[in-house]
Amino acid sequence: MYAIIKTGGKQFRVAVGDKIDVEKLPNGVGDKVTLGDVLMLENEGNLTVGKPMVSGAQVVATVVGEGKGVKTIHFDYRNKHRRRKTIGHRQQYTRLEIAEIKS
Repeated sequence: MYAIIKTGGKQFRVAVGDKIDVEKLPNGVGDKVTLGDVLMLENEGNLTVGKPMVSGAQVVATVVGEGKGVKTIHFDYRNKHRRRKTIGHRQQYTRLEIAEIKS
């Protein structure tokens, strides 16, 4: 059994026991999170596709940890204007462990 969910503007294929990194959520470590935006659900070969969401389907996950992603560097340069600027960014994320898929 697996599901395709949407959170933080991204889509993830998840099954029970999977660990995924999503954009930062306000929940603390150890909290339960219910994700209701289920786009597709597969159960024993039966495929349910939502229009746009599968009604009544939910994915329950536990917050395992938080962290920062790899640093991305952007270098801005304008020729003949003496303009150089380096910008770095590290995206914060929340690690979730999928506990249950409810249909």
